[in-house]
Amino acid sequence: MFAKKMLWIASFSVLLLVMSACGSDSETDGDGKPTIKLGYLPITHAVPLYMEKHLIEEQDKNFNIELVKFPSWPDLMDALNTGQIDGASALVTVAMKAKEQGIDLKAVALGHRDGNVLVTDNEIESVQDLKGETFAIPHKFSTHNILLYQMLKKEGLAYEDVNAVEMPPAEMPAALSEGRIAGYVVAEPFGAQSVALGKGKVLYQSDELWTDSVDCALILHNDFIEKDKELVQEFMNSYVEAGKEAEKKDQHVHDVASEYMKVNEEVMDLSLKWISYDDLRIPEDSYQELSSYLQEMGLSENPPSYEEFVDNTFIDKAK
Repeated sequence: MFAKKMLWIASFSVLLLVMSACGSDSETDGDGKPTIKLGYLPITHAVPLYMEKHLIEEQDKNFNIELVKFPSWPDLMDALNTGQIDGASALVTVAMKAKEQGIDLKAVALGHRDGNVLVTDNEIESVQDLKGETFAIPHKFSTHNILLYQMLKKEGLAYEDVNAVEMPPAEMPAALSEGRIAGYVVAEPFGAQSVALGKGKVLYQSDELWTDSVDCALILHNDFIEKDKELVQEFMNSYVEAGKEAEKKDQHVHDVASEYMKVNEEVMDLSLKWISYDDLRIPEDSYQELSSYLQEMGLSENPPSYEEFVDNTFIDKAK
């Protein structure tokens, strides 16, 4: 009897885990519309999601969006990988690693194009001055880390010539100002924050190192996609429209973005000046180049192929 009881408890526990893992399926809100739960960090790379939430509320679409804020990439990816959210604006490289480890994710669009800067202390005159210094990155599995690698390689330095440390994006401007690091590369608006306040300077723009680099992307759970492709298509139609709105970079965009990012007008202006939202399809050649860098740096032995990971079905049909 005891053995049967323990078996039942174990079976019930497994069932709860399975139900929890399936929690990413869109829920129905009080208005009867499905709600898509999407994770984000408060950065300009996620502006299309901010704009889309406002668009669907203004246009009374057939679905709702719930944006879930996370303090760091590991926290966001934990929620995404365990099915607590349907998708996210996330570092594409971290999502690729999750895919490589068996999490069924799909990249369906870019979050932005360009807009990353490598910022240093004002006393740094050249890349050579960074030798032996500490340089912050948001995550070792990030395009930002690859940009650091590219900059050092271009200037004849080895990656090991600097002390690359992971640091939460919001901490980087203060760390630079206090002299704890010599520089950093991270999602906006944190680069603009140091530059606009005169606490740092741009040593390199991302497009000077890697044209059309792939950074943040819109990642969805494949089970969410398979459950309701019509809903996903409606969502992607609005996402593409939101990207076009974001590219206007007018006062409305500033106002909407300011609801999610608490920075002053000068920082917002500079951050948006560096970034683009007008073509959010993930290019195959850029993705292949990203995969090659991950392998070259020893960050991934077998990154997912473009066909395995990228799904352009919906953005190609978006109106």
